[in-house]
Amino acid sequence: MTTSFTIAIDGPAAAGKGTISKAIAAELGLAHLDTGLLYRAVGARTLEGVAPIEAALSLSAADLERPDLRGPEVAQAASKVAVIAEVRAALVDFQRAFARRAGGAVLDGRDIGTVICPEAEVKLFITASAEVRARRRFLEQEAKGQAIALEEVLADVKARDERDMNRAEAPLRAAEDAVLIDTSELEIDEAVASALRVIDARRR
Repeated sequence: MTTSFTIAIDGPAAAGKGTISKAIAAELGLAHLDTGLLYRAVGARTLEGVAPIEAALSLSAADLERPDLRGPEVAQAASKVAVIAEVRAALVDFQRAFARRAGGAVLDGRDIGTVICPEAEVKLFITASAEVRARRRFLEQEAKGQAIALEEVLADVKARDERDMNRAEAPLRAAEDAVLIDTSELEIDEAVASALRVIDARRR
């Protein structure tokens, strides 16, 4: 594939979009960008006292390699800075340039198909029930030795959904032409297969 071909994958936290996106990129030989990492990196810097807009404007590649970006505290900080219009604007150009790179790209986030790449050739919206997503996140944190009650994780998931879906700038929602994949009762290989069928149909 020599021309640009953009696959936009959106969805709420812990729905599986990151895992699915990486698998698709690997299967099709495309570049992959987890756009949530950009916001997590900004959020991590704000926890250190840097102003959100300054953090976004000065973001470096090294910031995306920080080992603490997957923690729950950073996740909450990322969700908070993501509602700031100036932060989103600072990160838009980087994402759009990545999306239209030669050879094609897979981007996952919360506003890829609606704001960042409304012209994407393929748009997917990966979702699952809040209870299922909370359980997944709980097991991830438990495996890392992070003691937190399932009820607390569920509350965090719902709070983040509320914030993401009701923010003024680029709220989380499925694009009108996105294909919905609910992973609540799917194994990861089944979800990836479903996504690849949609992509194959669009490419043909």
